[in-house]
Amino acid sequence: MKTTGKNKMMSLDQLKDEQIGKVGTPDRDAYEFELKVDVLGEMIKSVRKDRHLTQEQLGLLVGVNKSQISKLERNTKNVTIETILKVFRALKTNIKFTIENMDEKYGIA
Repeated sequence: MKTTGKNKMMSLDQLKDEQIGKVGTPDRDAYEFELKVDVLGEMIKSVRKDRHLTQEQLGLLVGVNKSQISKLERNTKNVTIETILKVFRALKTNIKFTIENMDEKYGIA
């Protein structure tokens, strides 16, 4: 980022466009996906704690080991949608997925 002695002000979107790439480019899409995956894991952890459940207790409700809940909270990339839905059902929380196509938008509740 080149400046002429003054600090250049940018929005977050402008900074991401410049440093990662414009929306729709492979690098930007990968970045946005990673960000959403991280947020999902944090949401699971937050709701679990709000419900005063340990990872082991949530694992019992879902039918998986404590270690799988731990991995899910840290990294949701290698988990099925079915498992994510089971976790949110066990937490008595609704989750909605939105799938976007270039021409249409689909939702799964």
